[in-house]
Amino acid sequence: MPIRPLLCAALAAFLLTAPAAAQVLPQPSAPYAPVGIVLPAPYPDPSFAALRAAITAAAKSRLYADLEALVLPHGFFWERDFANAYDPKKPSVDNLAMAVALEQSDGIGWDKLARFADEKTLEPLDSRPGVFCAPARPAYDMVDFSRLLNATYTSATDWAYPLADGAPVRAAARANAPAVGQLMLQFVRHLGLQRAEGDAAPGNPQSSPWAKVVLPDGKIGYVEPGHLSALTVERLCYIKDNVAGWRIAGFIGGGS
Repeated sequence: MPIRPLLCAALAAFLLTAPAAAQVLPQPSAPYAPVGIVLPAPYPDPSFAALRAAITAAAKSRLYADLEALVLPHGFFWERDFANAYDPKKPSVDNLAMAVALEQSDGIGWDKLARFADEKTLEPLDSRPGVFCAPARPAYDMVDFSRLLNATYTSATDWAYPLADGAPVRAAARANAPAVGQLMLQFVRHLGLQRAEGDAAPGNPQSSPWAKVVLPDGKIGYVEPGHLSALTVERLCYIKDNVAGWRIAGFIGGGS
């Protein structure tokens, strides 16, 4: 019957693909080959430091006019605007205010701007000539990193990198827990966030969660807040001209 060859072909195709379908994926706690990083150096332009000081002052005063003077009046951009909140008809400073949630939750956006002003590193934004964004990302071997993602069946959002060398990785999310290792200048597998043990106020914005990580040797531990970053963090972008100097030119949203 003419159907039999089709059934045989379908069965053969299934048998050929079955081993791949039954393949066991690596466990999150499996060891992995580390990929090293080189942290960026502070941007050496004194005029950029002056802009950062002006942003700090505006964040402290919380005066809209002080901030507006630091923002590019035309051409402000907002990349990774997942909520589609950017409005090209609004002034640049209004879009910046929306991007950083300037006046929400008792003005958390002002605090965010102050943290951006603390960031001393910059890197060019390849898609926009003349634009630089902070924080700068570390240097690393992209081929080795791609191999790491393929070997672990992960994406770049599953990995973080240390902001300094040597921070302890602890057995539990508390400062007095024993160390199971330490962060090296290399990517580390990120499994999520966890509140510190004994944290009685999980809704307290001043109480930041610890990061749960897997070290290259497969050990699982916890890293205190402030020691790790990701390649997809929020970024504030700047541009410099010979007349007005440095100004805020755009914002890049974080996350995936």
